[in-house]
Amino acid sequence: MLPILQVNPEDLPAYAIVCGDPRRAEAISRKLTNARELSFAREYRTFVGEIEGVPLAVVSHGVGSSGAAVCFEELIRGGVKTLIRVGTAGSYSADHPAGSLIVSTAAVRAEGLSRQLVPDGFPAVADSEVTEALYQSALESEGIVKKGITVSLDVFFSGVVEIPHRQYKQAGVLAVEMEIAALYVVASLRGARAGAIVALDGYADTDLAGEYDPHTDVVAKAVEREIETALRAVVKLAKR
Repeated sequence: MLPILQVNPEDLPAYAIVCGDPRRAEAISRKLTNARELSFAREYRTFVGEIEGVPLAVVSHGVGSSGAAVCFEELIRGGVKTLIRVGTAGSYSADHPAGSLIVSTAAVRAEGLSRQLVPDGFPAVADSEVTEALYQSALESEGIVKKGITVSLDVFFSGVVEIPHRQYKQAGVLAVEMEIAALYVVASLRGARAGAIVALDGYADTDLAGEYDPHTDVVAKAVEREIETALRAVVKLAKR
């Protein structure tokens, strides 16, 4: 048994979709055929099933890079070869309002986890095939789709130290979230491939940010779009 996920590696397929929220993992699993729940340990909820005949795991990883990395590590040790993260993020651009989708090509390593795994200059980069499958699948849906660099931070609410959102915006970063950098670094280290797509749920840029409300119909529809996008991408990758 994998000690944290509490899953037998023999039950894990080569493909996995990962997300922060256990309830979102359950929602994704309902789109699969022959779906069944394997485990619910701490924040880690694991389902397996099939999408158009392709065996697929859906696993929640919680919030933040450290706990999420435990999930990524164990999935890879259990035999998963391709991981796709679906989640939400804050936008840095008025061109990409809430409801837009961003495919992350790389992530700024502004969290603490990866610094304890690799040197500072090591990049957090998505697999190109996974990225292209996600991007092409996203274009099949209606709405704004963009691909580019995201940033992963550990902090959500600000303290006395200013969060450097404006610097990342000026550098061309598209959105901010908390786990993608960890995913890309762990996948690189362990010989797996990874990609990520996020639905924007508001503005992180202080010049644009208003009252934060991720529970709108616009965001809910974007999350549904990204889930369908990730499922289509898995099928594309498997057929290749």
